[in-house]
Amino acid sequence: MFGNLSDRLVETFRNLRTKGKLTPADIDATLREIRRALLEADVALEVVKNFVNAVRDRALGDEVSKALNPAQQVVQIVNDELVAILGGEARKISFAKNPPTVIMLAGLQGSGKTTLAGKLSKWLKDQGQTPLLVAADLQRPNAVNQLQVVGERAGVDVFAPEPGNGVGNPVTVAKDAIKHATKKQYSVVIVDTAGRLGIDEELMKQARDIAKATNPDEVLFVIDAMIGQDAVNVAKAFEDGVGITGVVLTKLDGDARGGAALSVSSVTGKPILFSSTGEGLDAFEPFYPDRMASRILDMGDVLSLIEKTQKAFDEDEAKRLSEKMLSETFTLEDFLEQMQQLRKMGNMKSLLAMMPGAGQMREQLENFDERDIDRTEAIIRSMTPRERKEPKVLNGSRRLRIAKGSGVTVTEVNSLVNRFEQAAKMMKTVAKGGMPQIPGMPNMPGMGGGFIGGGKSKKNDKGKKGSKSGNPAKRAAEEAARRASKDVEPGASGSAFGI
Repeated sequence: MFGNLSDRLVETFRNLRTKGKLTPADIDATLREIRRALLEADVALEVVKNFVNAVRDRALGDEVSKALNPAQQVVQIVNDELVAILGGEARKISFAKNPPTVIMLAGLQGSGKTTLAGKLSKWLKDQGQTPLLVAADLQRPNAVNQLQVVGERAGVDVFAPEPGNGVGNPVTVAKDAIKHATKKQYSVVIVDTAGRLGIDEELMKQARDIAKATNPDEVLFVIDAMIGQDAVNVAKAFEDGVGITGVVLTKLDGDARGGAALSVSSVTGKPILFSSTGEGLDAFEPFYPDRMASRILDMGDVLSLIEKTQKAFDEDEAKRLSEKMLSETFTLEDFLEQMQQLRKMGNMKSLLAMMPGAGQMREQLENFDERDIDRTEAIIRSMTPRERKEPKVLNGSRRLRIAKGSGVTVTEVNSLVNRFEQAAKMMKTVAKGGMPQIPGMPNMPGMGGGFIGGGKSKKNDKGKKGSKSGNPAKRAAEEAARRASKDVEPGASGSAFGI
């Protein structure tokens, strides 16, 4: 979402680093670029003014003038102030001392409240809670049915005594839900309330009545991160009308400018608790201001990446695969298993975007096709156990059979086998204590042509013209040799180990 903003800031800092000692004129020029970048990203004007003033006050002080690396110190100041406008310290949900904890969701229609309710309930369930979803949106057509479907997908119970579609009293439903949750010993109640296409008094009154009836521990304002400057007015209206305790950003994976994410916490004075980044129920995570600031400045989000890895990988299994890599017994069967574990971590493009310097490869990431992973899986699954264990037995006829069985071309099969052999060579080098030369982008170890994403090249996919052998096995070997000699196309998505 913050692609353009990130590019502008990175370019500004790159120019700043070419200078030695910074003058007030250098700092003013840098701040003008930052101000322009933030405004173009739809960040609220008052937020931009406060941000730029805070950076200027610190940048013109001793903090920068006495620094050994003034330019880097300015970057650190910008990072600190970004963290501040994003809410500062991360905050967790405030759970009630005596269950159930009541969480009320409020926001405009179309902000994604109902889907968000399902994501939040699943996240809480994974944390060991026993959540109950409450269908208190009785105005929007099929809102109750949608929540029931979402609840079923999340494996969470739904309290829905009224059919909705304009029938029933949402305040009564919410009150009855609390009684039901207390009786059945649910630990958390999530109340999905009605939204409107715009701010109106009827919406606010209904939300206030539900809040008064349920006395919620948290009132979370759900906002679409793509709505731009309107985010400020909407956030203020809900803060004044209902009294929110926190914010949840949805659609943070969109291609809009993202000004809402950088404005809403500063404008309301309330922390952002969660963010939603996709359609799946797992595309939901706690919001960390420092990590988001790091992503915006293209410094990556290594901590979130590590957490996702720890969640997806079984420690013993990961150790076993690691030992197989270093002992030179890693097979295509092992790679398939590793790839399946990686997919548990979520969208591969989002994972790669968390790596430091990912902004420098935005074009490659945008061209990354998740379907390449499906093709890679299909190729390996079309192999026999022996072929997965010993790729050297793959002659021309075997490769043709695998290509037909997996619905790909022989060239794609050759590419996968080629890259596996390259990876095997690198693993041998690592096992001997050496440092392998990884093809691809020098600033990003591990990024470059890999198993995944190497199947269909956008260009140079055709080999050099020349004589071809009539022997299928020999022809396949020649093709493999040609592709190996060309090495891996720089910037292709994926690594030698498939990520």
